[in-house]
Amino acid sequence: MVNGKYIIAAGLIIVLIGVIIYFFGDKLTWIGRLPGDIRIEKENLKIFFPITTMLIASILLNAVIWLFKKYFN
Repeated sequence: MVNGKYIIAAGLIIVLIGVIIYFFGDKLTWIGRLPGDIRIEKENLKIFFPITTMLIASILLNAVIWLFKKYFN
């Protein structure tokens, strides 16, 4: 069964991400344009593989989950 504190923590994280995007969205244009992100653009074809961006996002998400488990369990 889902404990209420998990739902509250998830909601706070979503609100925090929304505030960051709202206030700093114009400064975050580098996301998805890192070295290692593959971008192929031709006349009728656009392919985008954000490999580096997804690796960084995965590392950050794993760190957040680890901290969450450490301090809320």
